Amino acid sequence: MFALMPVNIRLALRSLSRNRLRTLLTMLGMIIGVAAVLTMVALGTGARASVEGEVSSAGTKLVFVHSGNYVRGGQSVGIAEGGGAADTLTLADLNAIKNEVEGIKFISPGISTRTSVTVGATKAFAKVEGVGTEFASAYSWDLKPGKMFEENSNQAVIGRALADQLFGKGSNPTGKTMQIRDQVFEIVGVTSGDSEDHKEVVFVPYQKLQAALGMQNIKEIVIAAEKAGEASRIGEDIKKVLRKRHGQGNGKAASYLSAQAGAAGSVDDFTVETQAAQALTKGLYTPAAAFALANLPKLDEVNLEEMADTLDHASDTMTALLASIAGVSLIVGGIGIMNIMLVSVTERTREIGLRIASGARTGDVAMQFLIEAITLSVIGGLIGLVLGLVSSWTIGWSLGWPASVSFGAMALAMGIAAIVGLVFGSYPARRASLLDPIDALRTE
Repeated sequence: MFALMPVNIRLALRSLSRNRLRTLLTMLGMIIGVAAVLTMVALGTGARASVEGEVSSAGTKLVFVHSGNYVRGGQSVGIAEGGGAADTLTLADLNAIKNEVEGIKFISPGISTRTSVTVGATKAFAKVEGVGTEFASAYSWDLKPGKMFEENSNQAVIGRALADQLFGKGSNPTGKTMQIRDQVFEIVGVTSGDSEDHKEVVFVPYQKLQAALGMQNIKEIVIAAEKAGEASRIGEDIKKVLRKRHGQGNGKAASYLSAQAGAAGSVDDFTVETQAAQALTKGLYTPAAAFALANLPKLDEVNLEEMADTLDHASDTMTALLASIAGVSLIVGGIGIMNIMLVSVTERTREIGLRIASGARTGDVAMQFLIEAITLSVIGGLIGLVLGLVSSWTIGWSLGWPASVSFGAMALAMGIAAIVGLVFGSYPARRASLLDPIDALRTE
């Protein structure tokens, strides 16, 4: 294998293999440095992704579309009275929203009813919601124990409080069955989180609940935006799509206030509101709620900008921290390489003298020791690379973070390792090349 390599690399590998323990100890600084850098880069990336995920689900990303329009009491400020109940919201509307509105990450239809739920001899009168499989992702559920149900299956997810009522406090109902009306469902998951709307609810595939109720329409659409702060814009786009589909004007509202109930003088048969709007207007009368909502799009933009600035500052701080740790680790490794190379020059003074006396130029001698230092550094970097990938995956898995290392980061780590070998090997190489051959041959 050595025969296929350039002469200086073969000489470097032979020299390093003479004292393998010392070579390994010399590489240790580089191994630890590269491994630490890659691990921290991976964990930094995972931490940022985790923070972004938490920020994106901080209550500003959901949009709700409800069938019917119950706006009341806004005539004094120019808001038309809503038309009340309606059954015009369909799966075709959901597909149109999904295809025509940008920035949607998850979307789920919804219908609900209250009915009896039976487990053995225990009965409860509970809310049953029919939803799509993306409903869990829209609300960032962590279904432990269990999982989300499959599309159009006889599977169900149950709220924690209802599970305690039917199966006993703290029980694990996954794998057990329950009867809803005349259908039997297998429980495959239990909802987590503190949402009061989900604790005492059974969630089933919407197709099954539609069939049980004899419905063709849906009552609600839940949409999760890709980015926090875009919910208001998505809500306005949804109104335009539905107004065109439902034959209500050209999809544009005459003014903001008139948009609360309809477009261009007509009355909407649906209602669109964001999660932030729900919280902001809770308990307010229609006129007060309308004026509060008038500034909501700007509020979303401010929140998005603040969150982006916070993430950027955190990322910059982490980058500076990683750079300093990387610098210290690699400098320590480089000093170790320079130290051992100086010792190697001293030990091999007679060998250097023989090479020069045999016709080798000073540049050849310098190149031999320089390549030896670079080889030592690169091999240590490769070992550190493997160790860093294993440790980053292990720590990321234990913390539940999506830790990952890009090919660019790995290439950069190896490039820095080679540069460290070049820089810290230069002085020992120069010192070896400047040895006087006569004095070197006299050395015992």
